[in-house]
Amino acid sequence: MNLKLTSPAFTDGGRIPREHTCEGADTSPQLDWQGVPAGAKSLALIVDDPDAPDPAAPRMTYVHWVLYNLPPADGSLPAAIRNDQLPAGSQSGLNDWGRPGYGGPCPPIGRHRYFHKLYALDTVLKGLDRPTKAQLEAAMAGHVLAETALMGTYQKGD
Repeated sequence: MNLKLTSPAFTDGGRIPREHTCEGADTSPQLDWQGVPAGAKSLALIVDDPDAPDPAAPRMTYVHWVLYNLPPADGSLPAAIRNDQLPAGSQSGLNDWGRPGYGGPCPPIGRHRYFHKLYALDTVLKGLDRPTKAQLEAAMAGHVLAETALMGTYQKGD
């Protein structure tokens, strides 16, 4: 079975509910995964928006959530999870607001795409202290056994 990421909150390519955005409670959606490879020692999750600030003229990828050292098994993260509720051993990196934890969609203009990317790694990452997405990706280099993505969209007013 291949690594797969799903959410009961939205389908792949579907609209992310308002409660998970800056116009709602700004809480993370539930995420479920299955098909973790047998050799995985940890999982990492990156949620980002490649359409910032304007989908018609994107200039950057905005990072909404960075997690690593999640348990290497089929599982899930419940909706509205806080940093102090993460599974044992899991760590949070910094989003582009400069803080750990989830920051929901809050597009200034147009409909943006939000990629929830899950990576199965052959190691537990050590020596990181609240890494950015770039720092986490550098640490993951050469250690990715499998990856998958779940994409949701949001436009203010949805």
